[in-house]
Amino acid sequence: MVTNICCIGAGYVGGPTMAMIAAKCPHIQVSVVDLNEKRIAAWNSSELPVYEPGLYELVSSCRGKNLHFTTEVRQAIRNAQMVFVAVGTPTKTYGAGAGRAADLCYVESAARMIAEESSGCKIVVEKSTIPVRTAEAIRTILTANSENAQFQVLSNPEFLAEGTAVEDMLDPDRILIGGEQSPEGLDAIESLVQVYANWIPRERILTTNTWSSELSKLVANAFLAQRISSINSISALCEKTGANVNEVARAIGHDSRIGPKFLKSSVGFGGSCFQKDILNLVYLCEHYGLREVSDYWNQVIIMNDWQKSRFASNIVQTLFNTVANKKIGVLGFAFKKDTNDTRESAAIYVVKDLLMENAKVALYDPKVEWESIVADLSYVGVPPNIIEKNLSCTSNAMDAVKDSHAMVVLTEWDEFAHLDFAAIYQNMFKPAFAFDGRGILPAASMRELGFQLYIIGQG
Repeated sequence: MVTNICCIGAGYVGGPTMAMIAAKCPHIQVSVVDLNEKRIAAWNSSELPVYEPGLYELVSSCRGKNLHFTTEVRQAIRNAQMVFVAVGTPTKTYGAGAGRAADLCYVESAARMIAEESSGCKIVVEKSTIPVRTAEAIRTILTANSENAQFQVLSNPEFLAEGTAVEDMLDPDRILIGGEQSPEGLDAIESLVQVYANWIPRERILTTNTWSSELSKLVANAFLAQRISSINSISALCEKTGANVNEVARAIGHDSRIGPKFLKSSVGFGGSCFQKDILNLVYLCEHYGLREVSDYWNQVIIMNDWQKSRFASNIVQTLFNTVANKKIGVLGFAFKKDTNDTRESAAIYVVKDLLMENAKVALYDPKVEWESIVADLSYVGVPPNIIEKNLSCTSNAMDAVKDSHAMVVLTEWDEFAHLDFAAIYQNMFKPAFAFDGRGILPAASMRELGFQLYIIGQG
């Protein structure tokens, strides 16, 4: 029986997942390790580095008892029977596969450290999103760098949705575990099954070979992103024809063969997984010479990028083809509500386009900090002088849109649907334009007030 677990990586996956395991398995000591001292200090404070509804309460219930956040990485590895690897696997920005392949440098570093600190039998669990057959590379590194240990490498991909992560971990659709189909591999799989079985019904714990598990994560995210790009492509047609994309989505969603989920049109998908995993899938298909398959999945990314640029262009065109020196109140920067994660957020690219048109952007997001906003915009090429001159952040939504020429909603935070729109209208330049990239604003009442309202996917 596993009684000591270590997780390398205290990010969006490692921290919440290990907190749930600790809460549901009081007999297991769980250590979350990271070399980033600031991040570990945050996990040990009242201001966690990851915002998720219910996460602070979950962490507090077992922190200091059987859940520990520490920078003592090597000691934690030595003590653990099972080591989860939940480090970042960003898209490569250099060399072969740049812009598509996953950068596995952090995974390799973790594997080498595990090898150096291990003795006896140890189970290594891939929790990071990785390309197919990464387990083989990890196993090669482990065995080549350790004389006193025997390893089994499992794939246990994460299927959490940010914003509902705690709920998803409590009651998941499935847990997927892949491993070698040898006696030793099957024993290792069963060890991890027993951990999850403390709160998850056995019939929801699926086991496969290693490669099927690794590929399933990429394919699941690709299929979900494909649905979003598909409905977003139809949103453009709806705007031209006078159809309503929400009504179309509801109509097709009632078809049991299609279903209603992930048919919500928006300014575009974001987050840490969808784009990265599709690009990884594209690269994998190219590697195996499957050019038509590669092109098919790459179109999902192309459509998503087009939706963001189309939305930004519509703002400029509607405001009489210029936003120069006009204040634009932007509401939301996180890629979705109930998270402070901005990775690949559609807001980054819409705000970039507005800033590059010399708009004066006043931005409000209830959870995203100024430093993160500046870093994201700098990364996508907005010059520092433009950020300094044309971008400001406010402490509330009302200040962001006061004296503005347009209000732009880019994240579906609940509070944005319940603002004092009468007061907002009175304090905006006329005509008062509003652009809803998430379909959450009260259209009828806003139009009654006099707003010129543009909702994505509605003609």
